[in-house]
Amino acid sequence: MNLDINTTAAEWIAAKEQERVAVERRRELEDHLLSLIGVSENMEGTETVETDGDYKVKLTGRMNRKVDAEMLQELATEAGVSEHLATLFRWKAEINTAAWKYVDAAITKPLLRAITTKPGRASVSITKED
Repeated sequence: MNLDINTTAAEWIAAKEQERVAVERRRELEDHLLSLIGVSENMEGTETVETDGDYKVKLTGRMNRKVDAEMLQELATEAGVSEHLATLFRWKAEINTAAWKYVDAAITKPLLRAITTKPGRASVSITKED
């Protein structure tokens, strides 16, 4: 690819807009398809529908659940069911980077072996100045 930075930026903006339009259209079609099939908004699990034509439509419904860990632990303690938490829930430790970088190394250094750091994909945002 032998494009200068301005041409590349302009083509990137055009591609992002095409992508946005395509995603919007795909979502409209998916919503319409779900309404044609009569799928409930709170469907959970997988359903396969075969059409009169050559299509097989596989639908996978998901419910997003978020857990307030502190409240959960308080409620479990109150109800006397704390021993079941490890079975019913997965516990995910995450670094509080803002706090981590201000704590003494004597505290963080022994914990470093438990942490894997990998670079993520850089995000790009380009706007055209008018």
